[in-house]
Amino acid sequence: MRFRIPKLPVIILGVLAGVLSGPLVFAHGLTVPQISVSTHGSSSPSQVISILALLTVLSFLPAILLTMTAFTRVITVLAFVRNALGLQQTPPNQVLIGLALFLTFFIMAPTFGQIDHQALIPYLHGQIGLARAAAKALNPLRVFMYHQTRPADLALFLHLDHVSPPKSLAQVPTVALMPAFVISELKTAFEIGVYIFIPFMIVDLVVSTILMSLGMMMVPPTLISLPLKLLLFVLANGWDLVVQSLVMSFHGVR
Repeated sequence: MRFRIPKLPVIILGVLAGVLSGPLVFAHGLTVPQISVSTHGSSSPSQVISILALLTVLSFLPAILLTMTAFTRVITVLAFVRNALGLQQTPPNQVLIGLALFLTFFIMAPTFGQIDHQALIPYLHGQIGLARAAAKALNPLRVFMYHQTRPADLALFLHLDHVSPPKSLAQVPTVALMPAFVISELKTAFEIGVYIFIPFMIVDLVVSTILMSLGMMMVPPTLISLPLKLLLFVLANGWDLVVQSLVMSFHGVR
């Protein structure tokens, strides 16, 4: 009898194995052990090592989430929204992170679906090995990151890595694609943040000018501008606009 290993840990293990393959693992002749948990008899040393490897891989989940998915752009834009409104802890960090996680899963659903069909299901049915599943799991993520990465950012890291300009995605090293993707995500998030800040900055300027013209210099401008910005945000369905802009930004032309 065999336990069915949960999908998310296997995906993480496969992706991490694919990232570490090539220059970091297979260049030294190392292989990733197969994971097989059985209820009959005692566990062999290889199975124990495999379980420990799987638990170790789970610790890399935050790094994979930040560097290979849409989470960085989403959480950065949501933080810009809160700062533009002038709110310190509303919504709380837990709410923003939870919303960012579910938006990330929504945006990455097609990519995760490809990983499921191309790598996870064949691996769980024993049709392919872990190394092959890792390569198949990594490929959809590489395609996603490549289409969201600016050519200038990718060229920068290829130049720093002394790699000649590639002719296709297959020639782009993953170790150069990942940081280029993160920088592109931050740049795009900051561009969206500028457009979010502009209307609220105008409200602050108008309120400050009116208060100074009335001679009410002792009244903090935020005391008046904060309710006005909240009212403007609610009337304009701000959260709907922000979420729509975030999702549509991932469908833009590279």
